[in-house]
Amino acid sequence: MSNESVALGYALKSGFQIHPAAMDVLKRASPNDLKRVVQSLIKENSKKRIYEISLGDVEAAFGLSDDVPINAEYEILFDPTGRTASSEGADGYAALFASRFHKMRALFAGRPEAKSIKPIAEVVPVGGATRPDLKGFGQAQGPKDGSGDVLVCGLVTDRTLDGDSVRVVVEDTTGQMEVAVFDEKVKEVAEALLIDQFVVIRTSRGRGRARVAREIILPDVPDREQARSETDAHAAFISDLHVGSKLFMEEEFREFAAWLSSADQVARKVRFLMIGGDVVDGVGIYPNQEKELVQETLEEQVAKLHEMLSLVPDHVEVFVITGNHDPGRRALPQPAIPEKYQGPLASKSNVHMLGNPAMVSLNGVKVLMFHGQSIDDIVKTMPGVSYDQPTKIMKYLLMARHVSPTYGAMTPIAPESEDMLVMEEVPDVFQTGHVHCMGVDRYKNVLMINAGTWQKQTAFQAGVGMNPTPGIGVVLNLRTLEAGQVYFT
Repeated sequence: MSNESVALGYALKSGFQIHPAAMDVLKRASPNDLKRVVQSLIKENSKKRIYEISLGDVEAAFGLSDDVPINAEYEILFDPTGRTASSEGADGYAALFASRFHKMRALFAGRPEAKSIKPIAEVVPVGGATRPDLKGFGQAQGPKDGSGDVLVCGLVTDRTLDGDSVRVVVEDTTGQMEVAVFDEKVKEVAEALLIDQFVVIRTSRGRGRARVAREIILPDVPDREQARSETDAHAAFISDLHVGSKLFMEEEFREFAAWLSSADQVARKVRFLMIGGDVVDGVGIYPNQEKELVQETLEEQVAKLHEMLSLVPDHVEVFVITGNHDPGRRALPQPAIPEKYQGPLASKSNVHMLGNPAMVSLNGVKVLMFHGQSIDDIVKTMPGVSYDQPTKIMKYLLMARHVSPTYGAMTPIAPESEDMLVMEEVPDVFQTGHVHCMGVDRYKNVLMINAGTWQKQTAFQAGVGMNPTPGIGVVLNLRTLEAGQVYFT
């Protein structure tokens, strides 16, 4: 039954009329709000012997009378679509890592230590990395005042535990250096290093030609003021719809879309919807997947996705990035879903199909959207992290200033001549998905959001003890940068 019929039913039963302008507002209300508001107005107006519900009555009930204009401007700051041009073989990966090194080195350009960084070849004699000789280390670690320290930088090529120490190998464009880490605080940093991430190391002499790490400096994000919208525009964050799967929560998503169209005071301020990838379940992603699909072709899945996104009101701008289940290239950076698979979505004016990762400005607030494939690599290699704590892993990526540092693990990375996965700009909001577990936290004034999923627990997830948090939308006030959740389960 439509909202209009329900509202009229309540009113007529009590001998009331509803003004047509008031009905236009009531049509957009959620069923619960509709019932509450109409019954409350009937009760109040009956006391006044007024047997009509006016537009003013409805606006007052929903708190709409004092509305102020909500600015809603956006700009796509970065999208890898159209920029990918993978090179071939070893030369391609050499170019990729050279690009990473130079981009990361540039991030340190304005820091005090930048001028003191030396090429590894100037510090280590010709012959490459030298394994530290730890005998008599306590008597041969250089001047106590640090005057003999040397700063080097590079990409981490190895990190191993060695008794009471951690050995780290770094490489720049001139050579390799191996350092030993003994200091307990420095060891904590060393043990959390990701292979292929960029670091600056303050080293001192050990015995002979060996070097010992006194300090490990990460690129990290700086403490700074977050950008804010001048008006109360809101952005909603969701991820991992998996349309096409038998476990896609279609009914709950329809309720979410209806809420976006409702007269709810928060919903009415939502101007942006950010979707973090895996919008369809895909085809051939894992063995026997066809047994778990409702729509068995990509074309059918995208058509269903169009049906779902068409439920989102036109005044909401929708930004969709790709994930590992979506059609197109699997390796990072991923272009947007290819046009041949976009179907009717290509002509929907308020839907913007982007690659992975992508950066979008919403009223000046920079949102870095990344599906989150590299979370798999970190969970597999770093102790103390798990899928149900996605923001803890996102913090490591912010500290590394790179969304997928490790090459050769679970996440495929294409040999692009430019490393487009470096976080050259610091985001105000960092969004991921992939792990199906919602999390919201802050790190150095960066709001981290993992937007969960709209797919019920799969057999695989149940088998490995993963408990998804489905059917939740994270809603952010872009003026106050306060985030809340709306639940549809």
